[in-house]
Amino acid sequence: MVQSARSRTALALYTTADGIQCHRTRLVLAAKGVSYDRVMVDPAKPPEDLLDLNPYGSTPTLVDRDLTLYNTAVVCEYLDERYPHPPLMPIDPLSRARLRLATVRIELDWLPEIDTIRAGGRPADAARKRLREHLLAALPLFKASRFFLNPEMSLTDCLVAPVVWRLPWLGVDLGREGKPILDYGERLFASQGYVRSMTPEEKAMRA
Repeated sequence: MVQSARSRTALALYTTADGIQCHRTRLVLAAKGVSYDRVMVDPAKPPEDLLDLNPYGSTPTLVDRDLTLYNTAVVCEYLDERYPHPPLMPIDPLSRARLRLATVRIELDWLPEIDTIRAGGRPADAARKRLREHLLAALPLFKASRFFLNPEMSLTDCLVAPVVWRLPWLGVDLGREGKPILDYGERLFASQGYVRSMTPEEKAMRA
């Protein structure tokens, strides 16, 4: 019998094996050093207890005792506030707003192209080209600081890094022009937290 999420003493995260938004959430948890129960979900067959907790049956879904949260931004911001060390957002409102806006742009511009690539077929090649153009257009943001638009790792990096990790698997080659982006990725990929955040399926993307 599957243990009810509400009966768990630790956090429970319902996550798919290779979804970027789920990886984003797992990276936040890893950066915070928080222990949690990882509940793997097949998107084609969401478990009944997830549907009981979340009317949309979407992932990631976070359960913290009697609290259930969904929508990736809501989950990630809750975790950053619930576990304040290390902080994953800057103190000043202007910097936070810039990072939040950057995250929205990535969700609207980059992630749909990744979905198209993963679906395969003729549209995938055009989506690879568009995704490459989006990333190269963001080069100044990668160059602006050690991390994405910020001197310290932020919630936005927790979305950007999983995208960069998947580029070879998606068949997207940034070429020499994209070296700052690849260097950025390698700095994050080398951390123990990043390694802990991944599923076996995600590790195999760069096997």
